Amino acid sequence: IFISKWVKKKFFENLPNLSDNKTQIIYHSIDLVKKKIKKNKQIIFVGKLNESKGYDLYCKSMFKVLDTNKNWIALSIGEEKRFQNYPTHKRHKNLGQISHEKVMDYLSKSEIAIIPSRWEEPFGRTALEASSRGCATIISTTGGLTETSDYTIKLKKLDINNIETETIKLIKNDKLRKQIQKNSKKFIKHKLK
Repeated sequence: IFISKWVKKKFFENLPNLSDNKTQIIYHSIDLVKKKIKKNKQIIFVGKLNESKGYDLYCKSMFKVLDTNKNWIALSIGEEKRFQNYPTHKRHKNLGQISHEKVMDYLSKSEIAIIPSRWEEPFGRTALEASSRGCATIISTTGGLTETSDYTIKLKKLDINNIETETIKLIKNDKLRKQIQKNSKKFIKHKLK
């Protein structure tokens, strides 16, 4: 049993041509939320606060994003045992490690989520959770991240400039942002049912 097509592909990589008829993909799944929650002008990162998860890219990209959009804030949720103190914008708040229930509440209230992983995510549960809560979600294309939702912004190149560009585009284009939010919440790819 694999948690994504990407993991299954990696498992069979460099092996002789083996039958995979005794394998199955069972994705992480999530419940639908029908309740409408008011969104705040906030951008959110959830995960380990390290370079593998792209936290440094997120922090650096928020300087330009927040400088050009004065009524928005950035949030980070997570921790890292070997924490490196990345410089952050004055309107970028790190909430540390909080309960899963509170994380889901913050995702529900956030307009945009960013998952800029360098590491090849086996699946990308944070991307699934963010999109299911109606975030316009920006992801890297590493590992199984692209299997989480059909309604994400996929970074063409994983760097600060692309994160800034895609985030600012979502902030400036209300119609695009709202459409992605609506579709990602309505058409959840992996439901618990």
